[in-house]
This record gives sequence, structure tokens and C-alpha cells, in this order.
Amino acid sequence: MRFIVIGITDNPHPWFPPEVLEIIQKGKVFSGGRRHHEIVAPLLPADAQWIDITVPLDAVFEQYHDEVVVFASGDPLFFGFANTIKRKMPDAEIILYPSFNSLQMLAHRLVMPYHDMRIVSLTGRPWPEFDKALIERVGKIGILTDHEHTPAAIAQRMLEYGYTSYNMSVGEHLGHLELEKVTTLSLEEATHRTFDYPNCVIVSKDGIYSNRLFGIPDSEFALLDGREKMITKMPIRLLTLQALDLPKRCVFWDIGFCTGSVSIEARLQFPHLQVVAFEIRPECEVIIQENTRRFGVPGIDIHIGDFLETDISSLPRPDAVFIGGHGGRLKEIMAKVLTVLPPDGVIVFNSVTSPVVTQMTDRKSSRQLWDEACIELHLCQADPLRIQLNDYNPIEIFSASF
Repeated sequence: MRFIVIGITDNPHPWFPPEVLEIIQKGKVFSGGRRHHEIVAPLLPADAQWIDITVPLDAVFEQYHDEVVVFASGDPLFFGFANTIKRKMPDAEIILYPSFNSLQMLAHRLVMPYHDMRIVSLTGRPWPEFDKALIERVGKIGILTDHEHTPAAIAQRMLEYGYTSYNMSVGEHLGHLELEKVTTLSLEEATHRTFDYPNCVIVSKDGIYSNRLFGIPDSEFALLDGREKMITKMPIRLLTLQALDLPKRCVFWDIGFCTGSVSIEARLQFPHLQVVAFEIRPECEVIIQENTRRFGVPGIDIHIGDFLETDISSLPRPDAVFIGGHGGRLKEIMAKVLTVLPPDGVIVFNSVTSPVVTQMTDRKSSRQLWDEACIELHLCQADPLRIQLNDYNPIEIFSASF
């Protein structure tokens, strides 16, 4: 199977070099989107067969045989159809004649160097890669949009999480001689505007980029009923993240998030993480949402309700879990976690060593509950870390794995 993939823009009167024109004139089977067909139809041979590229793509690929000339937008290797061919037919021969992609064209119109631009595609994709770029304080982000992730929606998300120092440039119908339009405006202005599709976006800011905090001061969090003791203190948070070994993890679950301090610190320090946070108290939902906006941390997946009654079947499987609250049901929570934790996953739990608790005879301490759960669930415990801050009771940080 042989594919000749030709990149084009929205120009209704495209120019091709003689080599490409000869390929088109000798071609028999052509393929592309409907918009591409409208643009190149006058150049196709009279007996040409055209195959529309529509979903489902499997049905499209079943029609491909021998040699097909494909028209694709811009650079077919830039989130383009050539990548789809390589994935679905890895043994196929591919010959490329690329054009500029839309973000290159927008940078050209702005006379903006783009060697330092982070590229994010939101075309048919969710927010995580864009959120990651924001949390990492990337100064220049090129964004491929769709009908849901519009320039206005992007600007609104940036403003909601405090990324206010950016400007936005939007390119509409790039390459079209009559419809092309480039607009540079503030994020506030962008939230009130609509733009023709197709479009793409570059957001950029000048000067020194604000640094991410390494350890958020406890006093800066919104608290549950103003109670300072209802938050994992900053040094404990950082040691907890170390015990979770988050640099090599992909999905982090925070069970019993309360103010969201551990989830937010984890996402802020390790923006690649998918963070899923659970809390039984409904009043904590407003608190974590407020804190995510304060610290510019979009993308935490929040679940309110009893963890033991929560359907976790559709959630991303964690490879790191922190249990911040258990209500006396630590073993049951750990057992449920183990149904989805991979063999190399880790569970971390913090226990307060309180003289009052340890002297009680009618109630087991958290340390006892942890030890019993690990034994019954056949988990291997690492050596605990014990730390005391000022006049607070000592904290022990436990971790376990298969």
C-alpha cells in the first residue's frame, strides 16, 4: 500500500509545484476531508475516485487499495492524517509533500519566533496537556482548537485559575485569501468574542514568568471551618509526596482530601499527574475548588461521597494512593484500592501519634489499624518516617506495596 500525502491550506486557489501537479494529474484514487475536496476538485482528473475521510476511520481504510493520493491540512505529520496512516497501516509506504501547519502560519502572520512555543492539541482532546503547560508556567503556548475548546473557552479557563498575564492571538481561516483574519486581544476580551472555525490560538506573555511554589504556606489555603489542624502541614505534605515517589507515577488518588492541600501540592509539583480526589464531606467541595483557583491548579478530578460506596470502575487506575482520612475503616478502603492498584503501586498513610489515643483501651490507634490491614492484605511495609513539627503531635508516614 502506498500513500502520497499532500498538505494544503485553506487557500481556495492552491499552488503546487510541478512535481505535485504531475502526481495529481496521474492519480486515480484520491482522499481527504470534504473541505479539501472542494478546494482541489478543479485539479483532479475527470475520472478520479474520491474517498471522503469521515468517522469511523476503519470504514475509510477498508476502501484504500494499492495507491491513494491524500490531501490533508498543513503538515500531515503535525497531529495530522499521516500519523493515522502510520498507526493503522504501519507497513504502508508514505511519501509526504507538507505545507505549513496552522500554528506556523499564525506565528508567521504575527512575525513571532516560535522555536520556544509549546504545542497543545485540544482538537477532540480533553484539557490535561493544556493544564500541564499552564501549571509549568510555559510562556508561549500554541493551541489547536475545536468546536468545544474555543478561544473563548480557553481564555475563560485561564482567567478562572489566575493565568491573567497572557495575551491571546487567534488565526481564522489561515491561508484563505478572503476569509483569513488574525486578532490579538486580552483574555478578558476573548471571553466575549466568537471566532470562525477553523481557527488556532497562541497565548503568550512577556517578561519573567511567575515561579511555582515549592511547598505552599499553610496560611494561604482556605480551610474547613477555619481549623488549622484540618490540613496536612507543608513539611508533612512534601515528605508524603516523596514517599509516594510521584515523579515516576501517572495517576494519583487522594482519599479524604479535606482542603485539597495534598492534591494541589502534588499537581503543582508534578503537573504530569492525573489527580483524582475523594472526600465524604460535601462542604469540602467548595473549599478545594477555591484552593485550586488560588494556586492555579486546574484539572483535579473531584468526587464527593463515601469512598467505599463510590463507583471507581470508570476512573483512571492509580499507581499512587494517599489515604488522608478513613473514619475507622482503613482496611476496607485499602482493600478497595487494591482492586485497582497495579503491582508496582504504592499506598501512603499518615498517622498522628497522640498520647491520648494510645492510652485508650476501647479504640484502636491508626497505627494499629494500618499494621493489621497490611498484614491481612499481604502488603509489604517500608520503614516508617517519624517527624514532629513544633508543638504538634508526632506524625508517622507509612507506605506499603504488594
